[in-house]
Amino acid sequence: MATVPPTRLTSAVNGSPRRSVTGTPPISLDGSGSRRATRRSRRSPRSRVGALWIGICVAAFVLVALIVLMLQNTQLVQVTFLGLQGTVPLAVALLVAGVGVGVVALVVGTVRITQLRRRLHDHG
Repeated sequence: MATVPPTRLTSAVNGSPRRSVTGTPPISLDGSGSRRATRRSRRSPRSRVGALWIGICVAAFVLVALIVLMLQNTQLVQVTFLGLQGTVPLAVALLVAGVGVGVVALVVGTVRITQLRRRLHDHG
């Protein structure tokens, strides 16, 4: 059985960048037996279509979660708001509250973005 003599590799070892290391270079995995360094696979660039697809998948997941929430929470609850009273299914009350929070967040975010754009326009 023949052994391959180790080659000298110049790479950093434990904080000594000039020290040589005994070892063998990486072997290709293509089965050819040649001793060449393997290349790293390149990732494809991100695109708007890919981001759109991720957004659609997330939206579909959220929609399924909302449907499950509404199907599991059908018991009636009494809701009182600004002197008005009524009974609605729990899921509807939670959905309305969630949409209300979303609208408040959108309004606050829009006001802040408008404020920053005005400040940038005045100083720019």
